[in-house]
Amino acid sequence: MRTSIAKQFRWEMGHRLPDHPGLCKNIHGHSYEAQVILVGEPDHTGMVMDYFDVKALVQPLIDELDHCFLLDTHDTLMREFFASHPMKVVEINVPTTAENIAAYLLQHIIHQLDQLPTGHRIFDVKVRIYETEKTYAEVSRDLQTL
Repeated sequence: MRTSIAKQFRWEMGHRLPDHPGLCKNIHGHSYEAQVILVGEPDHTGMVMDYFDVKALVQPLIDELDHCFLLDTHDTLMREFFASHPMKVVEINVPTTAENIAAYLLQHIIHQLDQLPTGHRIFDVKVRIYETEKTYAEVSRDLQTL
């Protein structure tokens, strides 16, 4: 029987969208929340995956992002600033929108799942990123079609 489990993660992070026509072009930050949803077949213990194991897959990336500035590598102004003002920065090669952050986490999770010993039957992974209390972006990947 297909069963979904989910775990939530929270962190603080700054970013900017330099090509945005409004206020988001300025440096600002959010209290982010991620929901990681795994859809799979429960194993002999009745679990899709132990929540402890879900945390072990995701928390290292959350720790890397927490209190960093997420930098689009195309943002030359901020790249120059951080070159002379070293701070905690994580670079990604796309604009730092909620949609792209969700995709970034999804790619990380899928890679981590591929590293696990066999035994988990995960069919689908979904990541929902809340940038504010009332706004989110969601991405998913059907692992059976990979």
